[in-house]
Amino acid sequence: MSQLKFCSRRSPVVCMSGCVASSQSLATNAGLDILKSGGNAVDAAVAVAAALNVTEPCSTGVGGDCFCLYYDAKTKQVCGLNGSGRSPQSLTLGLLKEHGFDEANPPPTLHAYNVTVPGAVAGWCDAVELFGSKNLSMGQILQPAIELAEKGFPVSEITSYHWKRDAHVLQAAGNPHGKDLLIGGQAPEHGQIFHNPFLADTFKELARSGKQGFYEGRVAKAIVDILQNNGGVMNLEDLKNHATEEVKPIVTNYKGVNVWEIPPNGQGITALLALNISENFNMKEMDHNTANYLHILIEALKTSFSDAFWFCADPEKVSVPTTELLSKSYASNRSQLIDLQRATHSLNHGNPFSVGSDTVYFTVVDGQGNACSFVNSNYMGFGTGLVPDGCGFTLQNRGFSFSLHPEHPNCLAPNKRPYHTIIPALATAADSGELLCSFGVMGGFMQPQGHIQVLLNMLEFGMNPQQALDAPRVYVEYKKKEGSWHVFLEDGIPQNVSQELRARGHIVTMPITGHSRSMFGRGQIITKGDWWRRGRNLSSSKVLWAGSDPRADGCALGY
Repeated sequence: MSQLKFCSRRSPVVCMSGCVASSQSLATNAGLDILKSGGNAVDAAVAVAAALNVTEPCSTGVGGDCFCLYYDAKTKQVCGLNGSGRSPQSLTLGLLKEHGFDEANPPPTLHAYNVTVPGAVAGWCDAVELFGSKNLSMGQILQPAIELAEKGFPVSEITSYHWKRDAHVLQAAGNPHGKDLLIGGQAPEHGQIFHNPFLADTFKELARSGKQGFYEGRVAKAIVDILQNNGGVMNLEDLKNHATEEVKPIVTNYKGVNVWEIPPNGQGITALLALNISENFNMKEMDHNTANYLHILIEALKTSFSDAFWFCADPEKVSVPTTELLSKSYASNRSQLIDLQRATHSLNHGNPFSVGSDTVYFTVVDGQGNACSFVNSNYMGFGTGLVPDGCGFTLQNRGFSFSLHPEHPNCLAPNKRPYHTIIPALATAADSGELLCSFGVMGGFMQPQGHIQVLLNMLEFGMNPQQALDAPRVYVEYKKKEGSWHVFLEDGIPQNVSQELRARGHIVTMPITGHSRSMFGRGQIITKGDWWRRGRNLSSSKVLWAGSDPRADGCALGY
């Protein structure tokens, strides 16, 4: 089989009593400690989120947003939390126009206008309250991260690279506290010890006062001050009024497997659309990462993104036709648009009514079989890079994802959530409801593309979780200025495949190597049992199997 043509150098982790997989080994350890202390999957996930804020501030933190899927082993139900924040009440298209910004000239990515209310802290607290074990306090859950921040930790190699790449946003004028995330004005080197006492203080405030310790009081005032000093309009009421939303996850059935995602405003629907379209082709027969296989995959992703870029928006503000988009008949119609020999270059969304950057992803499965699929993000690296005084974290730039076209469903409006790239995922057996895996791939618009690729690696080609993550990937991007789709192939995909794709009209760049491989995301997978090699037979379901992406600094650990 083609999947054997690449070398998977790391064995999957196997264990029975609990497992954690994240992009940073110290964060993975933090989650494992919480499991061993009596916490469940959600408690451990929040501990990992906090530890990643300390160890990967160039990707994630309490200045950003989060999404969570929770699988309850007793009820076999999947629940969801939308921890994304809304735009300030005073931020309007009219205000932007007054300051010279419009669809053709949007605010720069680092502008304070792009800061939506950070939803991560409320998401953490609400996840623990709703789904946590009740055995541990928030202070106990945050303690590993507090210790990392106070005592310091050695910075990992890939994190150091990204910290250096984006250090300029911390050094920018108008960001006097950016130096709090630097050492002597510079990003830390690989192996250099970094301390963040201000973030430790923020976590202690959260442990003492819960959500109020962030959305009201000292921290909230510091957030508002740095934003308003840089031209932003967020105020204390915007922060105080923030609330997490419990959501019903969306799902599609792919050949007997239910795949679960967070509904819009998250882009998880993109992955489900692509799966539905792919189901109309014999992907396994085409063989893994061949030109035929990648062509169908690429075209399915283009079609899915074309729909998501238009329809994915805040359902509290506009009507999102989720049911219609996920219907099998709609997918069948969309699949018929795919030419088996020619690439598509247009970006045209369908009509579902005619038929009936940088992020962290991590996952935990506990000894009772509960699973938490969790993602937390600043959006672009450090986000805006703006650091509130005495707080030790940066503020996201998620608002950059809004459209400024007045007729677009995702158009900027007051108190609205933007199109969101971060998406956790789960898979369960459609007949029994048993957990198959908790998985995700971080990385902006790569996330749904990573979801479908690693899932098909297991479902169609029998790869174990580590092999599924190790396998070379494809990334599809629509370049708006050029008006065309571009395809990037990771090192490890044969040259002749690239040549065949070019012959079909794809604009291909390859091979992508070194740190540039970050464009293909960084994933984590924990499966319950080895169903991927047993035809989804759960006879060995007591054993957890896990993999961690080699494109990151992390690992999977179990006990």
